[in-house]
Amino acid sequence: MTIYLPIAELSVNIFIILGMGAAVGFLSGMFGVGGGFLITPLLIFYNIPPVVAVATGANQVVASSVSGAITHFRRGTLDVKLGLVLLVGGLVGATAGIYVFSWLRSAGQLDLFISLLYVVFLGTIGSLMLMESLNAMRRAARNEPATLRRPGQHIWVHRLPFKVRFKKSKIYLSILPVIGLGFGIGVLTSIMGVGGGFIMVPAMIYLLRIPTNVVVGTSLFQIIFVTAYTTIVQATTNYSVDIVLAFLLMVAGVVGAQYGVRVGQRLRGEQLRALLGLLVLAVGVRLAIDLVVTPEDLYSIATGAMGG
Repeated sequence: MTIYLPIAELSVNIFIILGMGAAVGFLSGMFGVGGGFLITPLLIFYNIPPVVAVATGANQVVASSVSGAITHFRRGTLDVKLGLVLLVGGLVGATAGIYVFSWLRSAGQLDLFISLLYVVFLGTIGSLMLMESLNAMRRAARNEPATLRRPGQHIWVHRLPFKVRFKKSKIYLSILPVIGLGFGIGVLTSIMGVGGGFIMVPAMIYLLRIPTNVVVGTSLFQIIFVTAYTTIVQATTNYSVDIVLAFLLMVAGVVGAQYGVRVGQRLRGEQLRALLGLLVLAVGVRLAIDLVVTPEDLYSIATGAMGG
C-alpha cells in the first residue's frame, strides 16, 4: 500500500514507514534517546530528500520522547529541574542551528554536511560507548570491582562556578556545563534532525556524573521541547516538514516507545550501553559506505532552495 508525501514529492510504502517509526520509538524508550540519529538516516536510505528527512525526523522524535518521558516521570526517574536547565541551552542552540541549516541549504552543501556529521559523531560515540560497556561487562564477569572515583575526587567540571543543587539527581553541579551541553544538542537537533540523546546520555553519565537511572528520563524531557521548537521553526522557515510522513512516524513511534521502556527496565546499564553503542556504530558505518561507494546514478538533477 503506497501513500504520496506532498513535501518530499514521492510515493512510499506506508507499512515500511510505520515499521521505521515503531522501531525507532522502541529504541527511544529503551535507551532514552530521541531516535533522530536513526530515523533520519533510515529516511535518507529510503530516498527521502535529506532536507525533508532532517526536519520531519525531528518531529517524530517529539512523539516518541513524550511517550517515554511520561513513563519515566511516573516512575520517578526524571529530574525536571535539571531538564529545564538543559532546555535553556537547547533552545538557544536550536535557534543558532536553524540559521546554519538555512545557510548550508542555500550554499548547496547541506546533504554532504549532514552525512559527514553523522559519520563523525556516530562513529566516535558508538566506538567509545561500545569499548566502555564491553570493559564493564568483562569486569563484571571476573567479579572485579569497578574503578570508581572517591567522593573527594573531582574533574574540572565540578570546579566551575554557579553551582546548583539538583535534589532528584543528588548532585551539586555548575549550571555552565549543563547549559553548554544543552546548547550543543540544540545545534545538532536543527542541523541533523536528531534529539541528541545519543550524545546527551553518555555526556550526562561520564562527564557530569549524573546517576544513570535519572539520565534517561531527563534526556527525553529536554528532547521533547527542543525538537518541538525545531520542527516549528523548520516548518515556517525552510518549509521542509512533511506532515503526512510526520504523522505516520509519530503514531508508530508512540506505540513502540511504550514497549521499549519495558524492555529497557529489564537490562543492566552496561548491556544497554553496549547495545546502543553497536547500533550507533552500525548506522555510522552504513553512512560512511554510502559516502565512498560509487552511486548507481552518476548524474542527478537537484534544485536549490528558493527564497531560503
